[in-house]
Amino acid sequence: MEEGKTLKQYAKEAKKRLKQGFWQSYRKGLDTELKRAKEEGISETSVKEYYNKRVSDDIKFNRAGEEEFYAKVKNILDSEGEVSDAIGRLTDKEFFETLSYDEKQRYTLSLSERYLKAVERYKKEKEINIV
Repeated sequence: MEEGKTLKQYAKEAKKRLKQGFWQSYRKGLDTELKRAKEEGISETSVKEYYNKRVSDDIKFNRAGEEEFYAKVKNILDSEGEVSDAIGRLTDKEFFETLSYDEKQRYTLSLSERYLKAVERYKKEKEINIV
């Protein structure tokens, strides 16, 4: 468990996932991908592992804006591949200008880490043909 969160907060997050149909959409997506994997001869186990890791990460890190960020990264990778100025393209210029020097460094490092994780996810999805 993350420090600072109470059992009550975890319960609220779980209830919110239930209300928003998180598990239904997860199951539907998994079933669809398993069917497709079976038809294409892709390992169903790797698809299950991918979905299980992704759902646990989504819950663990409570990723709100990560899907939007991933969509931007995916668009770049689909259209141009890995580019040398990806961090610059993903930087929120308006927000960046409001930061101090130290905050700019942290923001850039954080953006870089998020980008690398998104690229890793993209490659994994490509490997099992989800993208």
